Amino acid sequence: MSSARPQPAPQPAAQTLREATSKGRSPLAHLLHALNQPLTGLQCSLELAVAGPRPSEQYVRTLREGLELTGRMRILVEAIREVADSQPPDREEFDLLRLDELLRIAVADLLPVAQAKGVRLSLENHSPLPLRADRRSLTTLLFRFLDSVLSLTRAGGNLRIVAAPDRDEASLVVSWTSGPPPEHSPFSRPEVGLLLARVGWERVGAEWIHTGATSPAGTAEGTTAVMTTAAMTETCTIRLPLAPALAAL
Repeated sequence: MSSARPQPAPQPAAQTLREATSKGRSPLAHLLHALNQPLTGLQCSLELAVAGPRPSEQYVRTLREGLELTGRMRILVEAIREVADSQPPDREEFDLLRLDELLRIAVADLLPVAQAKGVRLSLENHSPLPLRADRRSLTTLLFRFLDSVLSLTRAGGNLRIVAAPDRDEASLVVSWTSGPPPEHSPFSRPEVGLLLARVGWERVGAEWIHTGATSPAGTAEGTTAVMTTAAMTETCTIRLPLAPALAAL
């Protein structure tokens, strides 16, 4: 009898991240809840392994399962530590900077990776977007956010970034064609990276909205359209206040 335990089907990243805000659950509580699943799986595997003598191949299988579960727990523990240690930025140390310039730098850095993956990466921006924020923190946050999104984009798919002013706010809309679930989904490094990005954006005073939408693409069987993962698009919308003195520009 194998000690393997059936695992739930992976969920799209958008659904996973929306769960973090459902029922008032904080990102930290969401990650702690997620950690319980591989921890319980590891405990059950070990309990079965010591329940009585078993063939050597079953012990090897248990060790492999334990390593896989430990890998998932390590990702979650790293994310929990980052959320717990993160602090709101000191507004007295904010710099006057432009989000559009930081976007161009981040996109230029990620473009070779996108090209190697066959992802069509585009940036649409025609207006300056002045902000007051900590330059180093925002630069790191922006790059990690887009890097996580690029990792989740299907090879040969689209990654579109649209940045524009909207009254007294800067609107950043990032949409991408979802790829197949990555390893350890729904709590893989890029999916958890999106959750950490949400925490980071909200700590700098941004509004974060993450949605998933499916278009009716696929092959037809009679009158029924068969949906494919290629038809799934995810979108993150981030809204930040423009620098007060320059919001009218």
